[in-house]
Amino acid sequence: MKKRYILCFIILIVLILSGNLSYVSAITAPYVSADSAVLIETSTDKILFNKNANSKLEPASVTKIMTAILTIENCNLNDTVTVPANAVSNIPEGYSIAELKPNEELTVNQLLQLLMVYSANDAANVLAFHIAGSIPNFATQMNAKLQELNIKNTHFTNPSGMHDVNHYSTAYDIALLMKYCVSNTTFQKYASLKSCEIPATNLSDVRKYNNTNPMLNPDSEYYYQPLIATKTGFTTPAKYCLASYAKENDLSMICVILHSEQSSNRFAETKELFQYASKNFSFKDIAKKGDIVTQITVQDATSDTQNLDIVLNDNLHLLARSDLDSVSPQITLKNIPSAPISKGELVGTATYTIDEQTYSIDLVAANDVIKKSSYIYLVMLLAILIIISLLCFRKKKKIRKKRK
Repeated sequence: MKKRYILCFIILIVLILSGNLSYVSAITAPYVSADSAVLIETSTDKILFNKNANSKLEPASVTKIMTAILTIENCNLNDTVTVPANAVSNIPEGYSIAELKPNEELTVNQLLQLLMVYSANDAANVLAFHIAGSIPNFATQMNAKLQELNIKNTHFTNPSGMHDVNHYSTAYDIALLMKYCVSNTTFQKYASLKSCEIPATNLSDVRKYNNTNPMLNPDSEYYYQPLIATKTGFTTPAKYCLASYAKENDLSMICVILHSEQSSNRFAETKELFQYASKNFSFKDIAKKGDIVTQITVQDATSDTQNLDIVLNDNLHLLARSDLDSVSPQITLKNIPSAPISKGELVGTATYTIDEQTYSIDLVAANDVIKKSSYIYLVMLLAILIIISLLCFRKKKKIRKKRK
């Protein structure tokens, strides 16, 4: 018995090494240490990874993606903004700031760079004052935008993500918000900047900053070339957070990590999730319009039309696991079809179950089916008409002979 177990173990190792069981590793999702995470494919909204994605947690500076999109939608990028004292005077120690000074003049464009590259909380406040006159008024606009986007499990109280028990979101909600934001090419530009340089202003010298996400840096071990847009976040209660958007292998993906214990983990795990998705999921033609799914024999039909091909009336093109083989549908006919049947007539549905989701396609007749009795009557009628025509022809012929 022991020899048999040893032999089976050796065979298993050989199969793995030979690549015959390579799919085992290919379909295993990576480990994520963060409290909450989600990975979605944006063109289909398909969730490719989910760990407590609907848990309400603090999103920290990931909040700034909302501040950025509201700024882009409501401001001229070249407008000059004068820094209000109230916007920069009450930021608690420990939060990242660009050290903006009261009455300092910057453009909206420069403030957006400070917001998205350096995650400057003072820049977020200045933009909020510029757009809405105060932080509470801006928070009202933020929540109105959430309502407009049908994002239901999020509530914002400030433009920067500073700690507040009433400031919360979920990984899934952030993914929905990020999807909306990246549909704007101007947002993509700011969310992809590796660095920024703010020219000297009326009160400050030139300032230079690098993006807080090393995934944009080609020299970093976390570098991910397909990354398009990103925003980091951190507060002590919220821990380390990250929202990212990337495209690879025809997949358009958003990954959100919330409440990671270590800063590096959010970058490593985001990269792993993106690579996992691009390796293990692809768009597939599961079914094509006109494909024959079955053939049935129709009762009371003529012999040359009684064999009816039942075909799909639509295509089924979807995102599925790359290792998915052909899928056989469950066929449901409306009733037992009987003649007559017209070509294109709806006769049932084909239901495909893929990744625990169902997809239904109408089934239609590929050809006409003629009822047998109708066919006989048609032949008889045609025969009678032929006989009558022949009789009439003979009668006319006889009349002509008599006249001669």
